[in-house]
Amino acid sequence: MADVTAWSHVRVVDIAPLLDGGNPQQVADDIRLACRECGFFYVTGHSVDRGLRQRLDVLSRQFFAQPLEAKMAIRMELGGPAWRGYFPVGQELTSGKPDLKEGLYFGAELSDDHPLVRAGAPLHGRNLFPEDMPELRAVVLAYIDAMTSLGHTLMEAVALSLGLERTYFAERYTTDPLTLFRIFNYPPDRSGNAPEPQWGVGEHTDYGLLTILQQDDAGGLEVKSQARWVAAPPIPDSFICNIGDMLDRMTGGLYRSTPHRVRNVARRDRLSFPFFFDPNVAARIQPIVLPDGEAIASDREARWDHVSVHDFSGTYGDYVLAKVAKVFPQLFRKV
Repeated sequence: MADVTAWSHVRVVDIAPLLDGGNPQQVADDIRLACRECGFFYVTGHSVDRGLRQRLDVLSRQFFAQPLEAKMAIRMELGGPAWRGYFPVGQELTSGKPDLKEGLYFGAELSDDHPLVRAGAPLHGRNLFPEDMPELRAVVLAYIDAMTSLGHTLMEAVALSLGLERTYFAERYTTDPLTLFRIFNYPPDRSGNAPEPQWGVGEHTDYGLLTILQQDDAGGLEVKSQARWVAAPPIPDSFICNIGDMLDRMTGGLYRSTPHRVRNVARRDRLSFPFFFDPNVAARIQPIVLPDGEAIASDREARWDHVSVHDFSGTYGDYVLAKVAKVFPQLFRKV
């Protein structure tokens, strides 16, 4: 098993100046350093309501504590091409191996008469919520709204960090972003002294632009930094963010989408709440001509899958659906 340091090299970025009229360039400079170092950074000063975050945690634990039969009442098979609902432990795959986690998939709430829903567009539609937990719907949708707003703010800072206009990503990719929200519950790893631990989710990179993660205090997130695995423990009142494959591709590898993984080493369940702020599915992903552009060596040989995102050409929808087909192959075939 690879060595994991006991402390984090991940930078903490206070984004309050983006929200209160302060100096956004200082935030941009901090994000640039973080993205060049390891592709991850903690965010503080974000102003996302603490009560909303705490209520989301409480309701999520209530949902996962239910018997499997009750949770399966909103199973993903019922969500159709929208890819919404519940999946049990072992049903989601990473690099072909079952993850030790269960979860709920959500996204932007669209009515049945929305043009994309009527067209059967994948990843768009209504969410599935348990009938006996009406508050969960309100809290999840409020959280998605808050995180969407935070995503727009952070991408403005990312644009500034690259020497671009603040509105660069909004004008080209995220006027109507693809926003996907997950709630994951990781049971404890009970593999003991086995040669290979049970990974809650194995080594992978995220697909889109930016992931904004709220995690509970159990820990277990690990980030690959300079060929070593580094612990990224929770910091109270913070989110931890990481850049995805599309930003890696856009920047020619200047900002890398960093591999990461999760192993729940606590003796209790671990909750995490990843929010994915991604390009519109119809957006064609184009390289950015950077003011201080530089040639970046390929990372193909260093990656676990030996696949370079820089070989991809097409829309973000093309890319994400190809990835989803590998995560849920049986469900993908049905849909």
